[in-house]
Amino acid sequence: MIKRILTAVVAIPIVILILWLNNTIVMLAAMTVVSVLAVGEVLLATKYFSNRSIAIVCMAFVAVSPSFLSLDILYPFFPLIAATFLLLMFLILLSDHEHVKFEEMSLMAFVSFLVPISLSTIVLMHKNFEHGIFYVVITLLIPWISDAGAYFIGSFFGKHKMAVKISPKKSWEGFFGGLVTAIVSSLIVGFGYPWVVELFSGSPAGFTVNILLLLFIAVVGTILGVIGDFSASLLKRQCMVKDFGSILPGHGGILDRFDSVLFVAPFCYIVFKIIEPVVIIV
Repeated sequence: MIKRILTAVVAIPIVILILWLNNTIVMLAAMTVVSVLAVGEVLLATKYFSNRSIAIVCMAFVAVSPSFLSLDILYPFFPLIAATFLLLMFLILLSDHEHVKFEEMSLMAFVSFLVPISLSTIVLMHKNFEHGIFYVVITLLIPWISDAGAYFIGSFFGKHKMAVKISPKKSWEGFFGGLVTAIVSSLIVGFGYPWVVELFSGSPAGFTVNILLLLFIAVVGTILGVIGDFSASLLKRQCMVKDFGSILPGHGGILDRFDSVLFVAPFCYIVFKIIEPVVIIV
């Protein structure tokens, strides 16, 4: 637990700095680095880095995908990049079919699509919405704060296990503790954001946050975060590894920290895209 807290003390200021800079290119660079590191961890965990061709093709695709998904000038070419990636993966399978299994290629293709596409929605939120930084904060806050709440509540009060065979430490007490933590934190951010805007702009914010919608996002986001966490735990069990990496002591690897974000980010982007005028009430 001490390692987990110390890592958070170091990592949180970095996240705050990226958010404070409030720059789409910085956000894009950050999500690109996270995507590359996360997929690289899966390649190492599954031992697929031993196949140099798969590693090179996957890492190259993951490295360019966020830019092609987020930048208007490149976006029309993403289908071509994706098709080229899949074609190369099948060519590797055909040329080395005695050593490369179809399920291995399928897993890496899936992960190479899922991670950058999911995290690119965070960049799109920041880029396309007037209050993009608020949406990014909410998207990251809900899975991370609910995970932290679940960890601490579950550590002290967890008795009823959720899925012992997938993640034996997760409990229903921890889940509901994380849910309450996410709801309370979302309320604080929702009520506080107009005040922060007013403080920095020197003029009335001119809007309020739809708290009911924010509560809905917090509840669904917490559930999706748990699903993402369980999905990563199942993959780790099948790969017979405890964590995907060790870059974050007490937390594991980059993917161990972002697994709960992978399903939450697309959900939030869709919600904000469809009913954005309802989120911020002018």
